[in-house]
Amino acid sequence: MTSVELVDDGSGGTVVMMDGHPQSHVQLDDPRLIVFEYVQFLAALLDALPEGPLVVTHVGGAGLTLPRYLAHTRPGSPQVVLEPDADLTQAVRDQLPLPRGHRIRVRPVDGRSGLRALAESSADVVVVDAFAGGRVPAELVTTPWFTDVRRVLRPGGLLLMNTADEPNRRHLARLHASISEVLPHTAAVATSEVRKGRRFGNTVLAASAQPLPLEAMTRRIAMTAFSATLLHGPQLTRSLGSAQPFGDEDAQASPEPPVVDRWRVR
Repeated sequence: MTSVELVDDGSGGTVVMMDGHPQSHVQLDDPRLIVFEYVQFLAALLDALPEGPLVVTHVGGAGLTLPRYLAHTRPGSPQVVLEPDADLTQAVRDQLPLPRGHRIRVRPVDGRSGLRALAESSADVVVVDAFAGGRVPAELVTTPWFTDVRRVLRPGGLLLMNTADEPNRRHLARLHASISEVLPHTAAVATSEVRKGRRFGNTVLAASAQPLPLEAMTRRIAMTAFSATLLHGPQLTRSLGSAQPFGDEDAQASPEPPVVDRWRVR
């Protein structure tokens, strides 16, 4: 059973802890204030899309940080969140209520079966930010999974995926290979330390069946509070090296994160 704890960060925000790992940070009085770097990257890539409401499917919910951000920055956006942990969702709803007028629906299903139930071409964006025990589940890294993601995306729709890997980035390389088999236009964002293989950390992948708005994405990433680089095309492929995509028969969860004795926002 998942252990859930909501912790006051001492600065007006709340950290959602799952199984001892910080999963989300929520600032109720200002949904635009995002603390975790990878959530800033996800938000920046969404900001690079044309103005107006977006139809978004989120795989993984936790504190609903990104859905809150979108509800604030793109009012009227219909959002579906696939989050299998109903107890987590209830705790978040009770202690961190959603804003009035939101169009966020949380469904208590896992990502794979939840996405399978969605209609073809029903989402502008699919955001995959799902972790169990600090690891991306194996069923969310395979080519068959991303084939279903493409089915749900509208023409030109965007996949955004958060993952984490060791400094050698071999899991990331295989994940990227799985995605690019289905959605060939790809980009990746990470802090300099993670990109250069100096530490374990998060990378956000973006992918589409059509060319990405790379200029706008690069500009938005440069506006975040972190030193980060957007790699794409041959540069990204060279950075990761060759790798075999994951199939359902050999899928692996992302590596376990290092043990953290104490976590703080700043």
